[in-house]
Amino acid sequence: MALPKIDLPLNELTLPSNQQKVMYRPFTVKEEKILLVAAEAQDALVEMTAIKQVVNNCLFDIAIEDISMLDLEFVFLKLRATSVNNTAKFNINDPDTGESIPVEFDLDTIEIVRDPEHTKEVKVNDDLVLYLKYPNINDFMQIIGMEATDPLVNYVIMVSCLDTLATEDEVHNFSDYSEAEIAAFMDNMSGDIVKKISKFFETMPKLSHTIKVKNPKTGVESEVTLEGLSSFFA
Repeated sequence: MALPKIDLPLNELTLPSNQQKVMYRPFTVKEEKILLVAAEAQDALVEMTAIKQVVNNCLFDIAIEDISMLDLEFVFLKLRATSVNNTAKFNINDPDTGESIPVEFDLDTIEIVRDPEHTKEVKVNDDLVLYLKYPNINDFMQIIGMEATDPLVNYVIMVSCLDTLATEDEVHNFSDYSEAEIAAFMDNMSGDIVKKISKFFETMPKLSHTIKVKNPKTGVESEVTLEGLSSFFA
């Protein structure tokens, strides 16, 4: 006789990028093992692969490739808080001495920081408007898999966020065009447009939490701001 299966509760959350409501379940011992093994690897790509697998397992009615990195980070932290507990414990480096100091904080205190000047719309000229999208997990994994010194990193980042190009009469979806056609479009882009796209990245909503760190040896208290999922991976 087979052992009975354990029914897991379903929870609802709202994705921060578009306010879409989705359902998720807590992760299980199997998924916690995946995260623990990834954390031991001390490798950003391995960690992101594990997070992608766990979120994909626990999220319902939406493909993980269809949500932004901001949404994925938010979902993962909600999963962590629901499945384990709200308290994250790990070590960070003292900003003054570089010494490793243990810290802990409540995951529910992490906020989505939004810049009022952020926009997905870039006016190319009087006839063309470029619309950008947030990178997803596959885009992000492609980027972190590249060497930091690779001169194409910034180009890959920009291309990954091209969504549509609109005129008065029609809308062009970049997903309908080849890499060569997109490259030709990018080659004709002015420096001013590149700056506007860069501002899109600089002002994107992000997970952020500022904690106070007290060095146990010197007694000096400092503030450290944690941003992005890698800061909270524990």
